[in-house]
Amino acid sequence: MVSTAVRAPDSRQRFIDAAIRLFARHSFAGTSLQMIADEVGVTKSAVHHHFRTREELLNAVIEPLLDGLRVAVTAAEAHRSRPARAECMLTGFVDLAVGNRVLAHVLVGDPATIEMLRSRPEVSDLVDRLFKLIADTDPGVGGWIKADMVLAGLSGGISARTRDLDDDVLRRHLLEASRRTLGLRAPRRPGPAD
Repeated sequence: MVSTAVRAPDSRQRFIDAAIRLFARHSFAGTSLQMIADEVGVTKSAVHHHFRTREELLNAVIEPLLDGLRVAVTAAEAHRSRPARAECMLTGFVDLAVGNRVLAHVLVGDPATIEMLRSRPEVSDLVDRLFKLIADTDPGVGGWIKADMVLAGLSGGISARTRDLDDDVLRRHLLEASRRTLGLRAPRRPGPAD
């Protein structure tokens, strides 16, 4: 029997968690509110109590990730040199992606999600700022192509094949491959004398 309600304090988060799992499995466009209700074991009206549309639910799912991205972009923009800005942005983006593997793959690899997010001016602006920080390592067309390759590559690098990798191992490999593509040097590690 399907329950008509979920305890209020945790129901919103349970719907968000179910949405993440289903978006990863079926894509944003392929997931309905009814599917989310079925996953949690409640009626669709219980989901509607918190989220009227899938878009509203997607916004709730991604808001913590967007908050982290805003922080990373702002931190990167504070650096003086192009390489330092790109390194800071790349590191911040990789940290977010590795820390949110399932969600990052959904956000970067699902065309319907990308289209919906890009329709939000503040998200579109944030993505443009992120992209510019990475592309500026090589001003002009070359930088834009490298940035496209790095961002697409990061999405591909966080896949089912890397699901069982330790976060630190995955992070290191993603950063090394991205730095090589962008022509960035790894930051100098402090030695014993430092």
